Amino acid sequence: MSHYRQLAAGQRCHELALAVYKATERFPASERFGLVSQSRRAAFSAAANIAEGAAKRGSREFRRYLDIAIGSLAELSYALLLAHDLALLTAAEFEAIDQIRHRAGFLTWRLYQAVSRRRTE
Repeated sequence: MSHYRQLAAGQRCHELALAVYKATERFPASERFGLVSQSRRAAFSAAANIAEGAAKRGSREFRRYLDIAIGSLAELSYALLLAHDLALLTAAEFEAIDQIRHRAGFLTWRLYQAVSRRRTE
């Protein structure tokens, strides 16, 4: 069980959460309880579930938290697409954040696979 700050997936998810929080600062007030809240919660959830899962005992528990993180990253993918299509994010902003999201998702999936190969504890 690794400390989450040492995990590349956790680092990228943290980077993603920071980028999402920064990008959503300028969304209109009417989206505060919509896309702002949903995007931030999904980004936070991805990073927080990696941190919490890394603190759990056993591969099975960690894997469950990684699965939730992967779902949160998928949810965020749609929220970013919607924000872009509603012109709340420029194409450049969308691409930059989506690249971080994609990398975070790849690393989280690889971590999930690695944890899955461990003997179930």
